[in-house]
Amino acid sequence: MTEDARFEDGGEAPLRLMAVDAEDLQVVSALTQDAVFPANEIGWYPAERRFAILINRFRWEDLDAAQKRGRQVERVQSVLMFQCVMNVQSQGVPQGDADTVLSILSLDWKAGEDGAGSILLNLAGDGVIKLDVEAIEIMLKDVTRPYIAPSHQAPSHPE
Repeated sequence: MTEDARFEDGGEAPLRLMAVDAEDLQVVSALTQDAVFPANEIGWYPAERRFAILINRFRWEDLDAAQKRGRQVERVQSVLMFQCVMNVQSQGVPQGDADTVLSILSLDWKAGEDGAGSILLNLAGDGVIKLDVEAIEIMLKDVTRPYIAPSHQAPSHPE
């Protein structure tokens, strides 16, 4: 009998996830919600059809453990990379400004034909980055050790 892996089996290892369909994208969206990054950490590499952002993501997967153990909540630097990117457009996103900090609210998928479509990175303050892609191929990889969240609290979204 086989058994699916459980979240608890992951221990404290850094995340390294791939998303290849809309369901996977929802998982990456949840893990990157409230990630923050300076506008100059966005990279678009058209010759390689790659778009990447170095983000400081809140460790949602660690929130329950932190609360149960009475320790501080954490963030970690991660690379959020999109492959198969044909075009990038943005609205309300300053280009290359190190002093402007952006925050991811969600990642959404708008399907097109034959597996192609658009990934929308919805940002706080009505900013959006639209990636036209041939297929969903996303990597989320933690690249530093976790650190105590500067705010010392989990992000919240009052209704």
